[in-house]
Amino acid sequence: MTLRSFGSDNHAGIHPEVLAAIAAANTDHALAYGDDPWTARLAERVRETFGPEASVTPVFNGTGANVVGLTSLLPRWGAVICSELAHVHTDEQGAPERVGGLKLLPVPSPDGRITPDAVHAHARALGDVHHPQPLAVLVTQSTELGTVYRPDELRALADAAHGHGMALFVDGARLANAAAALGLPLRAITTDVGVDAVSFGGTKNGALAAEAVVVLRPGVADGIGFVRKAQMQLASKMRFVSAQLLAQLGEPGDPLGATAGAAPLWLRTASHANAMTALLRSTLEDDVTAGRVQHLGFAQPSEANATFAVLPRAAADALREHAPFYEVATGPEPGTVVSRWMTAWDTTPHEVGAFCAAVREVLGR
Repeated sequence: MTLRSFGSDNHAGIHPEVLAAIAAANTDHALAYGDDPWTARLAERVRETFGPEASVTPVFNGTGANVVGLTSLLPRWGAVICSELAHVHTDEQGAPERVGGLKLLPVPSPDGRITPDAVHAHARALGDVHHPQPLAVLVTQSTELGTVYRPDELRALADAAHGHGMALFVDGARLANAAAALGLPLRAITTDVGVDAVSFGGTKNGALAAEAVVVLRPGVADGIGFVRKAQMQLASKMRFVSAQLLAQLGEPGDPLGATAGAAPLWLRTASHANAMTALLRSTLEDDVTAGRVQHLGFAQPSEANATFAVLPRAAADALREHAPFYEVATGPEPGTVVSRWMTAWDTTPHEVGAFCAAVREVLGR
């Protein structure tokens, strides 16, 4: 029996509330390129969510959000300090460099997180005409290894970056999952800790094709509207992009929500995805402790909605007959691999249980 994919939250469909929002926006005519009521309401909601100085630039996808955001922050000679695992470095086909003309400066990050020491080290190149000028720091939240930056870690990075005249940009493809994991509002891990701009991810959290660059400090990205057009991320029928983001963030005046009680959709869906990963991880850890599963380890903490499991390659191949997932690295021991198991807004406890049963079948022999 093939189970639903545990390969990526990108594999999930569109949340019904988002679909309903698209349908509701599909009435009569509306002015194009963002001069519509949905985009106006989105701008108001973003100010409520991130702070009164925040501005929003809707785009189609995460790569576009990162490239538009970074290009808008930097001069032509600017470079970006990022993790060696960063999505912009490993999974965007060189778009920041090819399209944005930026130089990426990857640094080690064993747990997915970079530290102020990396910022200070690269700052030595500032002013040297022979070296790329590090003028922005990019962090991914939650990280490519499923870990989460705490507010104090982000504040330390912001202070380090600003101390050298650099901007701090957050790739927030899974920002909702990080905020849900920390039990904090979106503002608490962006605006309030000194972040200058963030790409807010909607697609991995139930949208069709809706992301946004949110600029948090006036004056750091004044040309972003021109950059978005030049980089082919300006939607003519923008109301349908904005409607999706409104469905996730809520309409102006709705409760912001720091817990999943009376919460906006972004928090409800991210909290659920995180909870399904917590269930998966705890179930398998119990199985390992009880001896029901052998030769299974974990490479990282499961802090959001991803589990990185270490298991024999042959077992991973056998397990993929039950559910699709990705291998992301070779394991620490010969013949082992690191596999990523992700849950999404629509993953159910039954599906988690069935996947864990498949793990017991494969690794309990």
